[in-house]
Amino acid sequence: MYSEKVMDHFSNPRNMGELENPKGVGTVGNAKCGDIMRIYLDIDEDGIIQDVKFKTFGCGAAIATSSMATELVKGKSVQEAMQVTNKAVMEALDGLPPVKVHCSLLAEEAIHAALWDYAQKNNIVIEGLKEPKKDIHEEHPDA
Repeated sequence: MYSEKVMDHFSNPRNMGELENPKGVGTVGNAKCGDIMRIYLDIDEDGIIQDVKFKTFGCGAAIATSSMATELVKGKSVQEAMQVTNKAVMEALDGLPPVKVHCSLLAEEAIHAALWDYAQKNNIVIEGLKEPKKDIHEEHPDA
């Protein structure tokens, strides 16, 4: 049912925890399933994500997608992090069962929410970034 990569990221999550003084924090949830995901970003003056952590309350797939999403943005520029989609997270995990696709949507939205927080705190505009939804079920009713 789950790929080896999903099981590995669930059993051995990378970047779990929180950052002491994050430059951006994003929290999103899915009221339908009860998952909540929070991403913390440490971004340097050049716009590079130096560190990233997550805290997730949810199923194994939610934890695995959080872990993989942090791996995909770490060391990347803010603009590169904007390109991390739920599809990229799923592909990096060698797929998710259809009923768990919403977990990858949560990961994408949590990254965008943390970037939004960073942009708001620093009065900057990140091209292509829209104000995030707190509940992904609002924007993705099938999630």
